[in-house]
Amino acid sequence: MLYNFLFPQQFRGKGVSLFILILRLFFGVMFFLHGVDKMMNFSELSETFPNVFGFGSYMSLMVSIFCEFCCSLFLMAGLLIRLMLLPMIAAMAVAFFDIHDAVLPQGELALIYLIVFFLIYLTGPGKYSLDYLIDVKFKKDKAHIDIK
Repeated sequence: MLYNFLFPQQFRGKGVSLFILILRLFFGVMFFLHGVDKMMNFSELSETFPNVFGFGSYMSLMVSIFCEFCCSLFLMAGLLIRLMLLPMIAAMAVAFFDIHDAVLPQGELALIYLIVFFLIYLTGPGKYSLDYLIDVKFKKDKAHIDIK
């Protein structure tokens, strides 16, 4: 069950996989750039960043940077997509519903990220991803072990 969660089998046609790759790369780069911007302005932001769930501005900023910088690298590479998308989806849900009070157009970007990340979560990484290569390797190794 965990294996099927991490390495989903559906949505692996070439056209669909190419579309998912383009989505992953585009939104991954955009999200990554938000993380880089936060890292570059860390000292200024750490005092004024919204305090989410009582964590304090500093810790909320650290979590945001993890989601935007680190998780987006995994998204672009297609590695552990479903695990990495969970904090990204949570961060965008908090940004839209808590920080922007679900008000448009202020929360529009957070809502767009939330929807796209959720859709990628549902479809999985596609054929052009490290997750796919890992899945193929595991299946090959398992078939080799089963033959013996």
